[in-house]
Amino acid sequence: MDSRTFWLALALVLVIEGLFPFLSPSGWRRMFRQLLELQDGQVRFFGLCSILAGLAMLWLFA
Repeated sequence: MDSRTFWLALALVLVIEGLFPFLSPSGWRRMFRQLLELQDGQVRFFGLCSILAGLAMLWLFA
């Protein structure tokens, strides 16, 4: 992987991450309020699921 691929991937992440607050700011705030109420273990579980989904996608598509 060259550095250009890394920066393109990072740019795509930023675009995707920015879509929800741009399209629905009130929904985005509501989601963060709900996230703040989760226990640490629940947040870690979602983080782990995200990591595993990303690794699976890299394995499938790379």
